[in-house]
Amino acid sequence: MGIWKMTCDRQSQAQAVHRNGRYLTLDMHCHLGVSAADAVVQASYPGPPPGIHDFTSPQTAAVNREQFVAIRCKLYGIDERLADMDRLDIDMQAISPSPGQYFYFTDIDVGRSAARLVNDGIAEAVASHPDRFVGMGTVPLQDVDQAIVEMRRCVRELDLRGIEISSNVNGRDLHDPVFRPFFAAAEELGVLLFLHPLGFTHANRMSEYYFNNLIGNPLESTLAVGHLIFGGVLDRYPGLRICVAHGGGYLPSYWGRMDHGWRARADCRADCRHPPSSYLKRLWFDTLVFDTGELESLVRTHGADRLCMGSDYPFDMSEPDPIGFHALLGEEERERILGRNAAALLGLMDS
Repeated sequence: MGIWKMTCDRQSQAQAVHRNGRYLTLDMHCHLGVSAADAVVQASYPGPPPGIHDFTSPQTAAVNREQFVAIRCKLYGIDERLADMDRLDIDMQAISPSPGQYFYFTDIDVGRSAARLVNDGIAEAVASHPDRFVGMGTVPLQDVDQAIVEMRRCVRELDLRGIEISSNVNGRDLHDPVFRPFFAAAEELGVLLFLHPLGFTHANRMSEYYFNNLIGNPLESTLAVGHLIFGGVLDRYPGLRICVAHGGGYLPSYWGRMDHGWRARADCRADCRHPPSSYLKRLWFDTLVFDTGELESLVRTHGADRLCMGSDYPFDMSEPDPIGFHALLGEEERERILGRNAAALLGLMDS
């Protein structure tokens, strides 16, 4: 790895080692596909997942097809990925499932099998290069009991350090009481939840110009975080550790309206004990916002200790220069955001 070395005991914590004055760089937002899981799902549910093209124009669909041809080796493999990491000066990637492999729409037997294959594939990639990768898994949230079983397997048997979840489960929002046992188990395990959307669920006006991703993904994150706050999930499970993709959506820059509504209206306070903005300080966000002014605003309002570098590798909506994007920040802020915060969240080093 050049000027960086990590000494790892996978049964405990890894300790960071400084070399030549440089700190660990860890990309929190990277995806790995597992083809074996696709094969299992396609055998029972051939064709594209239901609803995936409902809000996609023909032009966007054509670009998406070209993109997946171009990135397939990077998305489903590690050789080109490692070369890109070296080129971009990324020491480690936190690899999480491709969002298209949540498979919440399937029956539980297929969903459980596919989730296990995804998680086994990610664990295998980590084992092949434990100094370069740390893994996050997926769970079949269409069945909460089975999701908990698989989450425990991820943590206890596969040594995966996080669980990636979508912003909703087949249209059901995360504050629904059905998910309470899952959040309770995640809190008990101390495992990180990485919240990553897959487009907007009601994007009737977003089919053109890739708006279902450009606008829809941050909007989905906004809704999911809003439901976690106003629905009392973060009150009920204060020990949850959640990192939200895409800079946390729109809430970090527009929380004042939520706070005003909470103060002014009883219905906004029904399940939420404190001003909504106070809960944002308990979440972590990645820094995939593409504009240095937005990054500086996140650091100013949210704090460098709650932000993690994220690129969305290997998709076309990824940040092309993750390290350089943070160049205008101070040295201590860069050290935390470029790696230390993520390493602590994933149990690789002390915070």
